[in-house]
Amino acid sequence: MRPNRFVMLVELEGRVERCHCPTTGRLGDLRLSGLRCLVSRNARAGRKTACTVEAISTDSARKKARTWIGINQTAANAYVNFFLASGQLSDMVTGEVRREVKLGHSRIDFKVGDTFLEVKTPLMMLPSTGRSKVKHSGFDSFDRLIKHFTELSLSLAGGGRAIVALCYLYDAPPFVRPARDRFNGKIVDAAEAASAKGVENWQINICIDDSGVSLTRYFRLDGALSE
Repeated sequence: MRPNRFVMLVELEGRVERCHCPTTGRLGDLRLSGLRCLVSRNARAGRKTACTVEAISTDSARKKARTWIGINQTAANAYVNFFLASGQLSDMVTGEVRREVKLGHSRIDFKVGDTFLEVKTPLMMLPSTGRSKVKHSGFDSFDRLIKHFTELSLSLAGGGRAIVALCYLYDAPPFVRPARDRFNGKIVDAAEAASAKGVENWQINICIDDSGVSLTRYFRLDGALSE
């Protein structure tokens, strides 16, 4: 259960605990009550919650080998940083890894060699087969992503590369751009314009389970991103 954007109520060892929710946005259309989850203990002193919810599962409670859906967007960049530094994403990019690099009026997540790399962790659409859902409005603000598409496009004038990588914290199918509608028109236009100028689109799938975190697969996407 999620009483507000920052907290989830989780039953741990027979007690209901207030746990940190690592994303303030929506988690797909899932109704969270009754879902199993993975939590990490918060070691830092002064935290208002003892645990952070790292992943949720829509599998039946009777299923032993569950599939987990990671929801910690903040941790996603740390995972990608590790995979970059250890050479596990070498088919996508190689070189010295720098984080939070200024580009125009923005900060881009990484610069690897001469490549700017912005990582996005989509949580608006999550696997939900057979689960009850909640309704959301169709509107979502894409202003920050549009700004990044613009800045990355401009960076190509000086040489090098620019990449937007969708990072899924589960083994998601290849991203397919949704049809244009009255809610997503601006972001679709920005994504298509960036792709036309040479901004590359990649997808990274990361597995999270009770044994840890691992890279499942990564690949280049055809066409523009707009989620």
